[in-house]
Amino acid sequence: MTDVRIGRRAFLQGAAGLAALGASGIVSSSAGQAQVEVPNSTGTEPPTIKVPALTCDCHQHIYDAVRFPPVAPPVEPNSRVEEYRLLQKRIGTTRNIVVTPGPYATNNAVTLDAIKTFGANARGVAVIQPTITDDELQALHKGGIRGIRFANPAPGRVTTIEMIEPLSKRVNELGWHVDFNMNGDEIVANEALFNRLPSQIIFDHMGHLPQPAGANHPAFTVIRKLIDKGRTWVKLSVTANNPPATYDQIDMIATAYLKAAPERMVWGSNWPHPSETKKPDDAVLIDLVARWTLSEPTRHKLFVENAEVLYGFPKFS
Repeated sequence: MTDVRIGRRAFLQGAAGLAALGASGIVSSSAGQAQVEVPNSTGTEPPTIKVPALTCDCHQHIYDAVRFPPVAPPVEPNSRVEEYRLLQKRIGTTRNIVVTPGPYATNNAVTLDAIKTFGANARGVAVIQPTITDDELQALHKGGIRGIRFANPAPGRVTTIEMIEPLSKRVNELGWHVDFNMNGDEIVANEALFNRLPSQIIFDHMGHLPQPAGANHPAFTVIRKLIDKGRTWVKLSVTANNPPATYDQIDMIATAYLKAAPERMVWGSNWPHPSETKKPDDAVLIDLVARWTLSEPTRHKLFVENAEVLYGFPKFS
């Protein structure tokens, strides 16, 4: 265990070059805390840094093939509410945003059930089509949905580019946002569309900026301009499809976003990591934030305050 702890500390001090581990009291020793095994996550130790109270995981999925059969495979096993609660116990998060995963298409029942089970500390992001009725939208809102998602929309898929603008207008009336899981080139190609949308928008997984360009890719400039208009957000969530090959490359992208607009960033785990055959260590994903910023106020925005604004959680002083 000692060797693992030393390795984690060395990791923390990695590419970002922290001047002093524990500076300003931002690092909390996890010695003596119980180890927790979590399905779809490697490692068992808690994060080296202690997250603030009411930290929100703004991007995770629930799969429950027995109670809610998916429209199409694949389904991540051991990814129910029960398993996710083990992750919360391990990494210290309190609030969470459940995003309907691809295999469920526009059937949001698994997400609504998860929100209900989690209770007041949960909200959700649904997948819908323009045929949805106003009454159905109201039912989703009552069930805790606060956004809709478009994952690489293209002809022949459940959601398409043509659906985005009319749905953005409808969900804007509910105060919802539109969530995009697009790669960098797709973001650049649809810049004019994003500028027309009336609703708030958010880009998953840092906008999937490709390497080696990273923050020098044109998509970063597109997202920055949209942020400056006051209605765009970015999820600093890590996925194998980002697709940086190393955490050092992720560091550079996340640091650039936080430097530019810390008030528009939220954090997400992406558990159960459906795009990754080798599951990451979720405690390490928390610890990455210490490499992105030494500022406690910035981290509090990332983990707590920004999610309160975007998803409508109550604010507590």
